[in-house]
Amino acid sequence: MQPILGTVQHYAWGDREFIPRFLHREPDGRPWAELWLGTHPNGPAHLSDGRPLADVTGPLPFLLKVLAAAEPLSLQAHPSADQARAGFAAGRYPDPEPKPELLCALTEFEAFCGIRPVEHTLPLLAELGTDELAKAVRHLGPSGALAALYHGTVHAGPIVDACKASERPEAQWVTRLDERYPGDVSVAATLLLNLVTLHRGEAIHLGAGTLHAYLDGAGIELMGASDNVVRGGLTVKPVDVDDLLAVLDPTPLADPVVPVASRYPLDGTSIELLRVEGPATHEATRHELLITSRGETGHLTPGERLDVARGVTAYIARG
Repeated sequence: MQPILGTVQHYAWGDREFIPRFLHREPDGRPWAELWLGTHPNGPAHLSDGRPLADVTGPLPFLLKVLAAAEPLSLQAHPSADQARAGFAAGRYPDPEPKPELLCALTEFEAFCGIRPVEHTLPLLAELGTDELAKAVRHLGPSGALAALYHGTVHAGPIVDACKASERPEAQWVTRLDERYPGDVSVAATLLLNLVTLHRGEAIHLGAGTLHAYLDGAGIELMGASDNVVRGGLTVKPVDVDDLLAVLDPTPLADPVVPVASRYPLDGTSIELLRVEGPATHEATRHELLITSRGETGHLTPGERLDVARGVTAYIARG
């Protein structure tokens, strides 16, 4: 394994402790949101001698990250391959490639992920007394109800107020998000999404158009080498509700959680994340990047062997 140095992104929502401790470094008071390993120009990794990783690997089709969220991220989705190409050509997206992604939990991790099936959403809305939203879901479907919320024909204020008296986790998140982003319609929109809690080794897949928002926790994230994000709210960054509704995949996700596994393929691609628990030996089949539970970050060339010690877990990305 050849050690590599990733790029740290200090976004405001990042945890101040997890990533620096993970890398055996002292926290410096800043939020450490993401550690990027890859060749994307927004955060390229380097070899220990200072050369860009791309000098050895060429452009890699994936980006491997450690993500640590102390605060919720934006409600967002990613365009499909066709949408990414068209949006890039029109100057709306920074990359011409799609951004399928998955997250494998390192700690307990909470997130909104995908549209909840109607048969599970309607009882929740009835319990909360959010009749206007329930009517929209029944007659328009979840995607139509989302559009009605964002266009103001379903009113978000009463929905948020109804959640204040509930102990349901979904309602409590609405209340917490409203305190942070008062008046943001996306706060009410989260009631139409699956709220999931991942345990270490469990994962979620986020294909094109899957509406999601990470809430808190740390994980290993693998994605296509793209930075295309369409935001609907829960952020101070620019949002584009019309574009979000256009890229949205309205297909309900009955059970978004992927059980603990040794291999997590990135749907629709040849990219995958391997989770190798020591003692074990792994042989690289192509240029691969890895992060271990001891905070090591490295590059494997095709044919190179990696010995994973007892008690260590290696997260290996290839594509």
